[in-house]
Amino acid sequence: MVISIPELYDRFRECAGVSTDTRKITEGCLYVALKGEKFDGNLFANDALEKGARYALVDTPELATDSRYLLVDDGLTALQELARYHRNTLTIPVVGLTGSNGKTTTKELIASVVSRKYRTYATQGNLNNHIGVPLTLLAIDENYEMAVVEMGANHQGEIRLLCSIARPTHGLITNVGKAHLEGFGGVEGVRKGKGELFDFLAETGGTVFINAHSPVLMEMAAERLFREAVFYQLTDQYEILSDNPVVYKDEVGHVITTHLPGRYNFDNMAAALCIGKFFGVPAEEANEAVAGYNPTNNRSQFIRKGSNTILMDAYNANPSSMAAAIQHFMKQDATHKVVILGDMYELGPESPAEHAALGELIAQGKFDTVILAGQDMRYALGALPKAYYFPDKFSLHNWIMDNPFQNTAILIKGSRGMGLESVVQFL
Repeated sequence: MVISIPELYDRFRECAGVSTDTRKITEGCLYVALKGEKFDGNLFANDALEKGARYALVDTPELATDSRYLLVDDGLTALQELARYHRNTLTIPVVGLTGSNGKTTTKELIASVVSRKYRTYATQGNLNNHIGVPLTLLAIDENYEMAVVEMGANHQGEIRLLCSIARPTHGLITNVGKAHLEGFGGVEGVRKGKGELFDFLAETGGTVFINAHSPVLMEMAAERLFREAVFYQLTDQYEILSDNPVVYKDEVGHVITTHLPGRYNFDNMAAALCIGKFFGVPAEEANEAVAGYNPTNNRSQFIRKGSNTILMDAYNANPSSMAAAIQHFMKQDATHKVVILGDMYELGPESPAEHAALGELIAQGKFDTVILAGQDMRYALGALPKAYYFPDKFSLHNWIMDNPFQNTAILIKGSRGMGLESVVQFL
């Protein structure tokens, strides 16, 4: 017999967490069986119970042989409905954020700042999709006073769905750029898709935080009527003294040195500082939180390897984030500069043109060495006749081992699927 969501919620309350992966079962958790193109989590339900799960949520009737199995019509839908039900029991502020670039860094910075005053739960890692957001919500218990929920999307309608589950009371869009063009159907599709967060906040009377430095976000905000809109990056708020790493002066003249490079990363810091101020975090503590944030997730991460300094930004890449990183690296003061860049994924039919445009931008940098990897990076070669090109990482690794760098600043950036962090061990 199919269990109702209220009944399922009662079972959930008996459990110590939720897992969709039998490799990560914890004692007393609820195991949720999900299906994909190449896997069926129902087949591992018994394994989850043997490993200590209290219940296994399944959508295959034949498996529901005793009370430990909770039968639903569809595992994913039940997970989302369960998270929505749980969210409706929470009365804490929920800050939702999305954007083409900088989501995770901004999420981490916001959480670092507001944690100075509130017990805060933030999205772990990049659990920001139709599965990750429900898992994030279900991890929030009565001990928390605030939540920061990252929402990612690669097609229109996805942010609307995630908002219906997370029901943010406050929110922001980091930026709108050329990311997931294939799924969104172009830049205008990206704008509409990310704008679904603004739509939700306008419809529900939420508070929106808007980067006044961004013409696109200002235009999007003007198209909607918000109950409360708070603007940041106003000209009288901060002064950027340096961007490698970012050093800024706050409203009262304090100088803060951070661990993050680039003007684009200050946008993320400014969002966190604005939200901290809104929620009453003392300015001194907010600045300390921003200054203390040191990324370790291949996002704007500085690595020292021998005599070389590496800017590792290989967690993801799209035309907007790639351009920002390269333009920042152009201005970096270094005797020798090298870029190692990988394919930008999910650009669909725009991929050849976007990679070609990237080649033209790289050419302006006059870098000592340009190294390109991946199938679509070949389109950048037209503007880079002296670049080294490798269709795969194996040949790239071999070349780097045979041609070591010394006393060099190196930028490494590419889409997640390229996994360019593997290059570091050969430098």
